[in-house]
Amino acid sequence: MSPTVFRQKGYRFYFFSREEARMHVHVSASKGEGKFWIEPVIGLAMNAGLTNRDIANILEIIREKKNEIIDSWKKHLKA
Repeated sequence: MSPTVFRQKGYRFYFFSREEARMHVHVSASKGEGKFWIEPVIGLAMNAGLTNRDIANILEIIREKKNEIIDSWKKHLKA
C-alpha cells in the first residue's frame, strides 16, 4: 500500500506502508522518483532519474509542507 499524502507541481508525495522506521517520503515525477528523509534533517535518500532541478523543487516543497508530512506519517503508522 502506498497512500498519497498530496500532489503538488506535478509531483506525487507518498509513503510505502511500513517500509522503515526513519521518517521519509517518496516522490514521483514524470521522469523519475526519489526518497527523501524528513528527520532528523530533510535530505535526499535515493534518486532514480530526478533532475537536480526536480530535487531542488521537491526539497523546497518538503520544507514548506514538513508539518503536513509528519502529521500524515503519524496517522499512517497508526492505521
